[in-house]
Amino acid sequence: MNAPVSLRKQDQDYYSDPPGQNDFFSFSEIMENLWRIARRQYLVFLFIIPFSLILSFAYLITAPAKYASHAMLLIDSSKVRILQQQSQSPMGDVPIDTAQVETQVEILKSENMGLSVLREGKLINDPEFSGAGRGLLAPLFSWRSSSERSEDKLSREALATFLARRTISRVGRTYVLDIGYTSLDPNRAALVANAIADAYIVDQLDAKYQATRRASGWLQDRIRELRAQVSTADRAVLDYKESNNIVDVGAAGASTGARLLGEQQLGELNSQVGTARAATAEAKARLERIQDMLRQEVPDAAVADSLRNEVITKLRTQYLEMANREAVWSLRYGRDHLAAVNLRTQMQEIRRSIVDELRRIGESYMSDYKIAKAREEAVEKDLVRLVADSQSTNRDRLGLRDLESTAQVYHNIYDNFLQRYMEALQQQSFPITEARVISAAAPPSQKSSPVPAMVVSIAGTIGLLLSFAVAAVREATDRVFRTARQVEGTLNLSCLAVLPLLAEDDTDKSVDHREGRRMRKEIDLGQRQALIERWSVRHVIDDPLSPFAEALRSIKVAVDISGRIQATKVIGITSTLPKEGKSTVSSNFAQLIAHAGKSVVLVDGDLRNPTLTRSLSPEAVSGVLQVLDGSVSIESAMHHDEQTSLSFLPAVINSRIVHSNEVLSSAAFGKLIERLRGMYEYVIIDFPPLAPVVDVRAASGVVDYFLFVVEWGQTRTSLVQHQLQSAPEIKEKTLGVVLNKVNANVLSRYESYYEKSYYGADYGAASVRSMSG
Repeated sequence: MNAPVSLRKQDQDYYSDPPGQNDFFSFSEIMENLWRIARRQYLVFLFIIPFSLILSFAYLITAPAKYASHAMLLIDSSKVRILQQQSQSPMGDVPIDTAQVETQVEILKSENMGLSVLREGKLINDPEFSGAGRGLLAPLFSWRSSSERSEDKLSREALATFLARRTISRVGRTYVLDIGYTSLDPNRAALVANAIADAYIVDQLDAKYQATRRASGWLQDRIRELRAQVSTADRAVLDYKESNNIVDVGAAGASTGARLLGEQQLGELNSQVGTARAATAEAKARLERIQDMLRQEVPDAAVADSLRNEVITKLRTQYLEMANREAVWSLRYGRDHLAAVNLRTQMQEIRRSIVDELRRIGESYMSDYKIAKAREEAVEKDLVRLVADSQSTNRDRLGLRDLESTAQVYHNIYDNFLQRYMEALQQQSFPITEARVISAAAPPSQKSSPVPAMVVSIAGTIGLLLSFAVAAVREATDRVFRTARQVEGTLNLSCLAVLPLLAEDDTDKSVDHREGRRMRKEIDLGQRQALIERWSVRHVIDDPLSPFAEALRSIKVAVDISGRIQATKVIGITSTLPKEGKSTVSSNFAQLIAHAGKSVVLVDGDLRNPTLTRSLSPEAVSGVLQVLDGSVSIESAMHHDEQTSLSFLPAVINSRIVHSNEVLSSAAFGKLIERLRGMYEYVIIDFPPLAPVVDVRAASGVVDYFLFVVEWGQTRTSLVQHQLQSAPEIKEKTLGVVLNKVNANVLSRYESYYEKSYYGADYGAASVRSMSG
């Protein structure tokens, strides 16, 4: 798996790739780097992780067992209100939303609920709640008796303990609440969990009772005020009617109010006007009909039938009989016959009688018409008068309607509040709550904490994370050189070799081998230390197949294949600080080249502290300074090693030199190096360190290459960077860096291919001995 992750490389350290090669770490690189950190800082892991596990075991031994019990409480949204009409209830059922359920959770978590449980169960002075408890550490917390603490402080301590052990949570998205409590006693855990549920239900009942009682009191006061307002409104209506002579005669519609006396009279007169007008019209019609009949000689049958007068009917019958006989006699005897004339005379008399009877009837109809007309006019006059009076009354009634409306509103409000008051009394008598326990808490059979597997796993995880944190801090603060890649990434220079630390035991063996057991017993400690330092500069000769010698050969190869074309190479060896091993590197490097058959001269260029001279030629009486002042020749000042044919030009100083840089930058020193260049194939100069003195910079003109020695795990990277940046003329000529005094065992944690097995098993001295054996 090599999926790239979004983690940008911030610093190029000793386990990172060279700059510019990658912008992001891959997952495999992250895991590899974490493994390298763990290898390098394994002591941190070996200390912190076991220590964390020990603490977890100590906790498991000392921590008392705790038991958790849970009760399930349902917030019932389908509750039934007893003795209430839900359609008329002001607090009818509504669906419970998430916010309401969360509100009930917070109510259960409140301090008032906790204090209620503690006081109801008389748990405030209980040792489990007052701070003593159980376990091995309990006596540490019970040194002061509860009587010495105030009741309020005891309550606060017990409440704090209760709240810390109580858990309230909602089960998913349901209306069920999980009430849990953890105690040292399983029975008490169940008891307290159930007590919390009961306390919540009692609190809800009490809250509803108190709210209903307060509502009842407020409604009662409001009803008393409304009753007074209704009475005042009704009295205002009556006073207005009395002052404006408004009399109610009966109920009317709901929108029109009571019916007034004037309205009733107006209605009756209106009906009378209609009746009178109808009677007048009827009388007039009869009169006109009679007048039409009077214009006829004999009324026809229709008129006679409409009048229904027996006299006229009888006379008309007689008239018709005589008319028939007269017609017959006139036809038979002639018109002038006496019988016919008598009949016509009788007919004339009958006609007059009919007319007289019609006139009498007409006069009667005329009288009826006049009476009806007079009655109509009288009723119309009364109607006009009542209309005028009604208009005045209607103007007065506008104010009455306002008063009646106000009174009606007060009546409605009063009735509504009275109804709510009666409902509140019913609720106060029968309070109910929406919550009910659906699963009571039972004493648990197993302890809930501490769980050994969980405690150990958590402790191990914390220990691992803490170990990585401490290791990361140590890595971040370890700003020294550890690997070749770190050197190359930090200094932008090639790391030519990684020289292992010359163990004192190995050098000690070389001293014993050369000086013998007897001499080892005879020399003192100071002399022995001087011998060890002396023979450490010849390690490549004593152990030519060691990793140290092989690393120096890689330096020689780098020098030989460098881009310079001079046949003779002048190589300067320096370091940042003293005691980084540059003199040891210079001596062993020169002896390695000389032992290979090359002509080499080693010059001690440290005129302030000629360490190399004290190690290779402590008896020398002349050296570089004497050659430069012309007191001795080069040949007489030169020392030669019989085993390797190495030429060594020491630095013998009789007094402290103040201006050593002037000596190294002089033309005489340049000529000396040129003469040596003509005499040898390799000229190796051991210069002083770069930071304390400026001698190296002064002599940089005579050197072809510089080898920069850095002590592994000691020299600060920032110091080396600063010194090289301050001396660009040295950095430009630096062929590479030599990482010296490397602890191979520790280095293997940074780079696995630096382990001893990579070299010693197959190519080292052990391999040679096994082959020879």
